[in-house]
Amino acid sequence: MNKLKVFSLIIFCFLLLSGTGKMGNVTVVKPLKYDHALRNPLKGFTTRGIYDHPWAATAQTYIQWNEIENNESDGIEKIKKVCDEKWKGVENKNVKVIPRVYLHWSGDRKYWPADMQNDDYTSAQFQERVLRLIKRLGECWDNDPRVAFVEMGIFGKWGEHHSPSATKEMQKLVGDAFADAFRNKKVSVRHNWEEFQEHSFGEYWDSWAHYDQMWPHGESIKKINESGRYIVNYVGGEVAYDWGNGGIQPGPSPTASVAEEKHRNFVINSIRWLHCTQLRWIENYDQNNVEAVKGAEDIQKAFGYRFELDEVRFSLNDSLNVEFDVTNTGSAPFYYTWPVEVALLDTKNHNPVWKATFNKADLRKWLPGEGWSDPAWTAVGGWSEYLPDENWNASRKYEWKKPPQKNTVKGNFKVDAPDGTYILSIAILDPAGNIPGLRFATANYLNGGRILLEW
Repeated sequence: MNKLKVFSLIIFCFLLLSGTGKMGNVTVVKPLKYDHALRNPLKGFTTRGIYDHPWAATAQTYIQWNEIENNESDGIEKIKKVCDEKWKGVENKNVKVIPRVYLHWSGDRKYWPADMQNDDYTSAQFQERVLRLIKRLGECWDNDPRVAFVEMGIFGKWGEHHSPSATKEMQKLVGDAFADAFRNKKVSVRHNWEEFQEHSFGEYWDSWAHYDQMWPHGESIKKINESGRYIVNYVGGEVAYDWGNGGIQPGPSPTASVAEEKHRNFVINSIRWLHCTQLRWIENYDQNNVEAVKGAEDIQKAFGYRFELDEVRFSLNDSLNVEFDVTNTGSAPFYYTWPVEVALLDTKNHNPVWKATFNKADLRKWLPGEGWSDPAWTAVGGWSEYLPDENWNASRKYEWKKPPQKNTVKGNFKVDAPDGTYILSIAILDPAGNIPGLRFATANYLNGGRILLEW
């Protein structure tokens, strides 16, 4: 192959590139940043159930224990069948699910298998069956590309680990079982700072940024995050609008939370403060409300990761050398090892004629900043101990104590492609189909998710 023919022409002069230059034989590209929110996978607004939403790429799904196993004789195929039915069409919607199995809903609605005793959370039979169920869930979900994360559930009302809570013995038994069953998917629990402490589970806070829970829950999550928990497992949950002083913050309704500045800023600051990846219930804002639509985009930008591509450098000698700098300006890491691709695209249809992946690109290490500004606390004593300033210190600047750091990724590739003229691109691939699935916050994209680089 004649390498001079492969890159024989300047391929395009993309107006979307903010700067391109040469340093010796190295081409340097500074992509234009994208200012709007992105509907990226595994982050952001989360729907309760599976339906279309302008931002949501995750959907939380509740599963009753007795619908996937109502008798000891039920096999693993029943779990697969029920999940296939519940999750039908998620691939076409580009949505991944967050399942939770539960036994007890509001009131006296209980969903125990017919051959088990209701509310029996400690017997030998329960132990045997719950361990078997967890093992089977792992076999079904741990390598299922439709599954984003797993909420532990099972114990108490709504699977929220209260009424009743799990005993210390059951926390150890079930925690070990979930850790063993889910080697790939991230698992979360309701109180990760005080329950199931044998393992580094994530967090689902069921009243996110609620005025009455900011200290007992929010500050507790912050403290465990300081040990590095958010780096290895996600933080998320739901906003609640049906109890206490939630009308003060995060607001009386999802629409108020996203449309009104004082509530929106409070929510955004809480997302930054606790490195939040995803939230639901708040997604149910009025999509016909202009201010709510604008505010929702601001919140979506704050959720989870946001990878800004600072600079790309590449050269062609006996091999293709590519390196790039990327900064996570979001609030949380990305939690899985998705591959980063470099490709040569034909100039007509933009199909790859050659592609490879970077050996040492680990998205999990592209970390956000640390130490977001705390709210001001007012001592009140009692259950809450402290209440937050309801405007989150409106007069002061919000910032990271430690800003996000630039990450540099390098790769050297032997190109095997016919002689010709090509577009060089990079992309982050969803392993589910090995196609581009996660966008950098960069403007120069082709349809399909590959970033264009000028030669």
